[in-house]
Amino acid sequence: MLDENLPAFRFKSASDPLSTILYFSHNGTDPAPEYLLRRVDPALPASRAKYAAALCDAYNPDVIYAEVTVEPEWTQPTLSAAEIRAQAQSGAPPVPATPLVPDSFTIQLYNPDQGITVRLVPGGWNKTDSWEFELPVQSFIKPSASALDRETGASVDLIPRLMFRWKKDGRLSKDLTCYLSGKNLGGRKNKEPDITIALFKATKESVVTVYEPNLNRVEVEDRKGLELVLLLGAEVIKDLFITPKPDIFNVSGSASSSTAANARTRRKSSHPTTASPPLPAMSGALSNLPPNSTTPHNFSTNALPPAATAAAVADVEAETRRLQAMVEREQREQEKRERAEQKRIKRMLEEEESARLRREAEIAKETERLRKKYGVEGQDLPSFRPTPTPASSAPQLPPRNPPPPTGYAPPPPHLQQQQANGLGPWSAGPTLPPRPLSAGPSRTGPFHCSTLNSLWNGPSGGAAFAPPPPHMVQQQQQQQQPMPPRRVKEERRRRVRKKRSMHW
Repeated sequence: MLDENLPAFRFKSASDPLSTILYFSHNGTDPAPEYLLRRVDPALPASRAKYAAALCDAYNPDVIYAEVTVEPEWTQPTLSAAEIRAQAQSGAPPVPATPLVPDSFTIQLYNPDQGITVRLVPGGWNKTDSWEFELPVQSFIKPSASALDRETGASVDLIPRLMFRWKKDGRLSKDLTCYLSGKNLGGRKNKEPDITIALFKATKESVVTVYEPNLNRVEVEDRKGLELVLLLGAEVIKDLFITPKPDIFNVSGSASSSTAANARTRRKSSHPTTASPPLPAMSGALSNLPPNSTTPHNFSTNALPPAATAAAVADVEAETRRLQAMVEREQREQEKRERAEQKRIKRMLEEEESARLRREAEIAKETERLRKKYGVEGQDLPSFRPTPTPASSAPQLPPRNPPPPTGYAPPPPHLQQQQANGLGPWSAGPTLPPRPLSAGPSRTGPFHCSTLNSLWNGPSGGAAFAPPPPHMVQQQQQQQQPMPPRRVKEERRRRVRKKRSMHW
């Protein structure tokens, strides 16, 4: 218990195993009976395949405050055709369906009547399971003479609803904590930080502690309804999800120890008697069904009759033939697809081979055309080129400075002297290498120009050299004489003036 001064409800078993008394204590007072939690009798035919619990007044069990009725969700195990055939041939009863706990249940409140749905929110690897429910802010309608105001169905969706959540304290823990998590108005949820409202300690004798300091922040008009939802909802969550019993939905229909004596008394009577009337706490949930009626999920454990067995065997054989035909059809379609794929791959390979041969033919054709056009000389690979001849058998190269041509006459002595001094037009310059023999026909003079060679050889092309004219000889002689100092100065001045005129 968190604090003995906080409001607390303790669940303690009564003399009846189907009843539990809730004792209330506050501010350290002695626990006093406040509510009576009653469960349905499993011996009643109407309680078959159901879970039911009700919260009644502790001193008058006929007064019902809230109740819960939960029917399981059924799942049929899937069997193969061979298992069904073997089961039908052996005459064994069919495998019964397995009950599953639904993800939600509804708490029915009375006076005023309203249903509160509690939904399971499965947890993940980083969060635990939780159960959410909502309560309207306004539960009691104001008195009005208008018939339109008395129709609450049109305005019930517009009433704000507070959102609550029961959450496990840990994966391995069985304790729960109820939080106020926000407000819902017309489907638009406004999340708020969690506010602790109640704590539930799930043990053999459970305890619900209401965290009173935070109740002032809960804007609920029906505080009694919130209390009933917390108490009954926590106990139902414990029975269905936290510590469920092996046959929580009473599928087998076994009677409890308290009704075993009454069952034996009824068997001794010669006249069949009806079952005892249902408990007042279960009147709203189970009184609609007749005593001898069976639910749609009430599977019998008796063997099938011969006609039904033959029909079942025929159905199984027909289903087997249908499955075999379907498998054979799928195999034929698979083989057909494989053959088509093989043909497609073979055709693709043949097309690639023909394309390759066509490209090779085009390359060979183009190569032959180029050979015919340009020849094959110089196209041999280095390994197929002819080896060079040895140096002894190689042809002799012409001398680098070939001798003068036939009929060549050297210039006169004075011209030779001018050439040696670098004064004449035929002065010796830097020796140029001879042109290669492959550049053209051999020259017939000392010049590389045929015109100069023709002038050098004379009009008749002979070897005689014509001397220069007399005026050229006189001009050369004057150039060789030294200039007087005055003319040297004048020449220098003229060159300076010329240089200045060029720059400026």
